Amino acid sequence: MSASLPSQAGVIDVYFDFLCPYAWRGLELADVLRREHGLKFRLRHFSLVQGNHKENPDRKYPTWWLDHQVAGAGGDAQAGSLNAFLAGQAALRQGEDAAWAFTLALFRAVHQRAAGESAPNLKNDGLLRSLAEQTLDVEQFDRDFADDAGLRASLHEDLQASASLGVFGTPTFHLTDGNIAYFRFANLVTEPGAVLALWNLYTAVLTDGARIETIKRAK
Repeated sequence: MSASLPSQAGVIDVYFDFLCPYAWRGLELADVLRREHGLKFRLRHFSLVQGNHKENPDRKYPTWWLDHQVAGAGGDAQAGSLNAFLAGQAALRQGEDAAWAFTLALFRAVHQRAAGESAPNLKNDGLLRSLAEQTLDVEQFDRDFADDAGLRASLHEDLQASASLGVFGTPTFHLTDGNIAYFRFANLVTEPGAVLALWNLYTAVLTDGARIETIKRAK
């Protein structure tokens, strides 16, 4: 789909949810693009729980907002994703590189597990603090993570932006020319040359005048 321009000139907005393995692979790819090829991305949060909530039949006009929910309420997906998003917002206060380091560490903890290993509980503040110790100034993280109202306000900005754009899945990339689309990454690609080739293919299909809307493999 095509929409308004992203939030910052020359910067690609990438919407993601920590619950989604496709988003993890998309963020790994974007990280290589920014480090090795100079592309600029802005981390934005989109909630699959909110987008698929029964009280939100029209995702563009939600009445149920994840950031309005009580901490720990609801199922594991709701409570865990809210906690992870708030931690991600806290990490963003330490700058771009720190936020990327924390975001990828959290994604890897959730999705890059040994066979048979159970998924971590995102409601566990201890897990989030442990990752912060590895990637952030943990004392600043503790202070920022305690600012619940401020973090929820920042999260709401992302959720509101994603709703207005019609985002429905992750990762969704909002390109600098206004094109915006969800892309399911079946494989993890991290080699810089292969990453650039995949990105160029994705953007070529998205921006081509043929206006290809859907390619879906038979199962």
